[in-house]
Amino acid sequence: MKTEKLSYIIIGTLLITVFVLVTYIFSPFGWESGEIVKVTKIYYVDNISEAHKKVIALFNKKYEGHIQVEAINLPFDKFSTNERKELLARFLRTKSDRIDVFAVDQIWVPRFAKWAIPVDSYLRQTTKKDFLIYAEKSCTYNDTLVAIPFYIDVALMYYRKDLIEKLPNAKEIKNSLTKSITWDEFIKLCKNPIFENNPKFVFQGDDYEGLICIFKEILSGLNGSLFSDQEINLNSTEVKKAVEFLIDLIYTYKISPEDVIRFKETQSYNFFVENDAIFLRGWPGMNRDIKDNPKLKNIVEPIPLPHFPESKANSVFGGWNLMVSKYSSRVQESFMFVNFLLTDEVQKLMYEEGTYLPINKSIYEDTLYTQKQPELLFYKKLLENGIHRPFLKNYTNVSDVLSFYINLALKKKLTVEEALHNANENINSQEILLK
Repeated sequence: MKTEKLSYIIIGTLLITVFVLVTYIFSPFGWESGEIVKVTKIYYVDNISEAHKKVIALFNKKYEGHIQVEAINLPFDKFSTNERKELLARFLRTKSDRIDVFAVDQIWVPRFAKWAIPVDSYLRQTTKKDFLIYAEKSCTYNDTLVAIPFYIDVALMYYRKDLIEKLPNAKEIKNSLTKSITWDEFIKLCKNPIFENNPKFVFQGDDYEGLICIFKEILSGLNGSLFSDQEINLNSTEVKKAVEFLIDLIYTYKISPEDVIRFKETQSYNFFVENDAIFLRGWPGMNRDIKDNPKLKNIVEPIPLPHFPESKANSVFGGWNLMVSKYSSRVQESFMFVNFLLTDEVQKLMYEEGTYLPINKSIYEDTLYTQKQPELLFYKKLLENGIHRPFLKNYTNVSDVLSFYINLALKKKLTVEEALHNANENINSQEILLK
């Protein structure tokens, strides 16, 4: 597995390098008034979905003969978020101008700020004022706006309506689920004998950022924090309880299959589909796969995650931001593309084609639009109760260490106490964990 991951990173680095070199050497030319005019190429690195392709095509048509965006695809099904992070970091360290615009997970912003151009002077003020506050918060580092929100994400849960409808009080239960039920109620529901042969709750428990997302949700629900006196502290009772709760979902309550310890998003979704699981923790983006899957058509709906008593349902924010490389020699054109991506037209298209949640307040306030897209109001409510992960320059290292040791605890290779002690020692020693 480690060899396979390393191969992906090496191949990904080569792909980026070869792509930008070839497209640079064979740069196209346009004709204008009988004269040859060189087309300015912008190199944009992201997970290029069908929605992205349509947006890029619109921009290229609008600026045909002048500016052309060339997409460099780092797909989620080939590269984890951690692998994408390392690929981008390695390339930017070369100080090459062959990448102009690149997408970053919102928690990477502090780490990538040193390679990005501050955006205030390039961003339309009317556009900035329309940003959702939760989206803009993830783009600021040292009081400077260094990134631009592209789309926001927020964790949720999907459930199989057809399976819940087997229960005698199905209507009442479905109504409760749409408002969020407590974890105790959720566990009791999952233990109903009707569901004896179904996996109950599928989540992402592999050694990666997704595990930290659900851990943070559980920890916040227990009113816990990763910090003590502004330093990482994993010795609190709440941190221990949060890890123990994830373990109990698998081994004590037995509502989560042991398979979750190796699941990222794609694997968890596939398991949910193939094994007729009842509940799946996920993200709005999974909705596009659900709608395209004939087996799940009209029988799966998104709902809030469960919550603890005396607490509300906590959903971690996700999402991707855009940065413009400080080594770019096409800064003006790059920001023309970025501003284009922030228009209501593009934000709506990204939502309709790929369930990428808009970052413009005006779209959520457009009643005519939300009547056509009613699920957007559900997502808006989730966003209002969203929680951010820590915005730390070394957060990616903190996350790498914590996910590694929590995953070992989920596998029962370490006790909870051993896992947290080792993680705390490693993080505070500032040593790099080699997995």
